[in-house]
Amino acid sequence: VVAPVPPAAGLEVLARHRAAELEESRIAVGGAFESFRRRRLAAYNDGLVEVVTGEDVGPRMRHAWASAREQIRQFESPPYVHLAGATDDALATLARGVTQRVVYARESLERPGQLENVIEPCIEAGEQARVLPSVPVKLLIIDEAFALVSLSIRDADVHNTMLVVQPCGLLSALAALFEQTWRDAVPLHGPAARPAGLPPADRRLLRLLAGGATDEVAARELGISRRTLFRRLQILMARLGAANRFQLALQAQRAGWL
Repeated sequence: VVAPVPPAAGLEVLARHRAAELEESRIAVGGAFESFRRRRLAAYNDGLVEVVTGEDVGPRMRHAWASAREQIRQFESPPYVHLAGATDDALATLARGVTQRVVYARESLERPGQLENVIEPCIEAGEQARVLPSVPVKLLIIDEAFALVSLSIRDADVHNTMLVVQPCGLLSALAALFEQTWRDAVPLHGPAARPAGLPPADRRLLRLLAGGATDEVAARELGISRRTLFRRLQILMARLGAANRFQLALQAQRAGWL
C-alpha cells in the first residue's frame, strides 16, 4: 500500500538524502585531494630536495641551527611559526663562533617586540643584520651543506611546509640569491653601535625608518607621539642638510649613522 506523503515531509526527506550525498562527496573529494597532495610531495623526496611538513618542521629547524659550523645565511620575514627556544638557538650558534648574516624584511621590524626581544640581542651577540622592504623567500642556508626554504603562505598553508635542499644547482642558486640581496640591503646596527654625537633614540629612529617602518610603528616602538617623531626628523634633516627622507637615509648612511 502506498500512502501519500505531505509535500513538506517529502521535501525534508529528499533534502536529507541530498545533504548526505553531498557530505559523502565532500569526504571523497577531500580524501582524494589529500592522497594527491601526499603523492605529489613524496615525488619531490628524491634525495636532493626533501619536503618536511607539520610538526616535523620545528625539530628540523633546531637541528639546522645546531649543525652549523662556519656560517648561516638567512632571509627572515613573516609569517612566523612559534618555535620554542628559537632565539636561544640563534644566540648559542653565535656563541660558538658561527658567522650569521640575516636580511630582515621590513615587517619583521614592525612585529611588536621582535626588534627589542629578538633582533637586537642577536646583533649584540655578533649577528650581521641588514634590512629591505621585503625578501624573496624565507630562507636559511647552513654552511654550504643544505638550505631550508619555507613554502608556507600567509593565512593559507595550514600544513607548514618546508623544503630541505641538499647540495645541487638549486642550493647554489639560493646562495647566489642571498649574496645579491645582501649587497642591496641596508645595514641594521644594534644598540651597541653608537655614532658620535647621535642620541640613542635618534639612532634607533633612523634604523626603524631605514627598515621601512611606518611613522605609526616607529612612534610606537620609541614610545613617543607622531608629533614628537616629526620634530626629531626635522632636526635630523636639518643637521644633515637633507631636503626629504630619502636624502636623510642616504646622508645618515654616509655619516655612519646606519
